[in-house]
Amino acid sequence: MENLAERTAIITGASGGIGPYTCRVLANEHMNLVLAGPSTDGLADLAGSFSKFTKVIVVRTDVTRLEDLEQLHSITKSKFGLVDLLVNNAGIEMFSRYHTLSFSDIEQIIKVNLTSAMLLTRMVLPEMLSQQRGHIVNMSSLSAKAGPPCAEPYAATKAALIAFTESIRAEYRGTGVSASVICPGFVTAGIYQRIVDETGLTAPLLIGTSSPESVAQAILRAIKKDIPEVLINPGPTRLLSVMGEISPLLGEWIMRRVGAVSWFLEVARVREQRKRVS
Repeated sequence: MENLAERTAIITGASGGIGPYTCRVLANEHMNLVLAGPSTDGLADLAGSFSKFTKVIVVRTDVTRLEDLEQLHSITKSKFGLVDLLVNNAGIEMFSRYHTLSFSDIEQIIKVNLTSAMLLTRMVLPEMLSQQRGHIVNMSSLSAKAGPPCAEPYAATKAALIAFTESIRAEYRGTGVSASVICPGFVTAGIYQRIVDETGLTAPLLIGTSSPESVAQAILRAIKKDIPEVLINPGPTRLLSVMGEISPLLGEWIMRRVGAVSWFLEVARVREQRKRVS
């Protein structure tokens, strides 16, 4: 969709991580914005910063509850009409040794990261098809390309979003409805930044970090150019990811050499140690 002005976008996880940055670039395109998050506190201030040059509403949404997703969809339609863009940005992590996670922990990650995206997409697709226009953006991760240790549910859900996006694109090609998946590495906002603040562990030098602004711009570019998948990370990460997909054994070796494996293991170790102390 090249022209986004006065179109309507739903953004989940709008208050956290790259959410506010994504909202900002879409507001600059003069889209009608529906900001969804588990709390309206931060969202109200965020909405206020855009309200002078675009229409924006806030909807308190627990994406793990079907009733909340249905309400989000219903309020959007009553306020703005049909949905043109859905950004499935809501996501959580619990980087820990897999055998230490509770069953409810695993279920929670799946509901937030994957199930909510699939359900919301199912809700908005009929109207997108009826108007022959619409785009779905799914927020994945480089963890989906080479699953790191201590991130099994996170990596699995993010990998599933890639396959989900590919299926949507294949099924609805030619209808005016499409989808893109965004795969950032370590971003200096949201999940990565919270881990740094919690543990003091920064990204390995060979992997590096990306700014949330660069991710938001990549989302906008994917929407306007209908790009299937965007990998976002400095340095040789794109090439390394391709090499890892060609040869899984090589991919495992690369993950160890660039320091990704040791970083995730250390995050889990620090968290386990703090749990024992507390």
